[in-house]
Amino acid sequence: MQKVHLFDHQDIPQQLLDSVGVIRSNSGNLQMSLSAPSVVVLDKPERMTVFPDGFNMLIYSDNGSSLVANITADSATSLDSRKIIKAHRNVVIIDFRSHDTTYLDSIIWESVTHTIYSRAPVKSVNGSRVTYGDGFESDENFTTPIIYHQRGTMTIEE
Repeated sequence: MQKVHLFDHQDIPQQLLDSVGVIRSNSGNLQMSLSAPSVVVLDKPERMTVFPDGFNMLIYSDNGSSLVANITADSATSLDSRKIIKAHRNVVIIDFRSHDTTYLDSIIWESVTHTIYSRAPVKSVNGSRVTYGDGFESDENFTTPIIYHQRGTMTIEE
């Protein structure tokens, strides 16, 4: 019986997946594609999907015709019941419309409110302009990105 209880431990994965690719569309319009080297699904203490080796996510415009952003991270956790994704370590967001590349240590994506945010230090690069900040917030389509407490090299047009 003691050996059976060893397998009733909460850390045992429900699923282990390798070389994962996911595509999400709405009415035939591509919204997002995600690839990850590995995925672990756990049921306890709450249902979560873990990306221990990171992920690469491409986000498309509302009509699916153009690429809006690319998000990469070295690891991530999706809290499925709360519809929150937390990405950690070396998070990079490339905004293809503004040509900004944003570097963060972590971000949180709340799919219910359609927001992506971080309170971690931020570095944003656009050509020769480098901006630092103390937090980041945007809608999930990156139409309203904000860097809080900005400082760094900024060009002001008269």
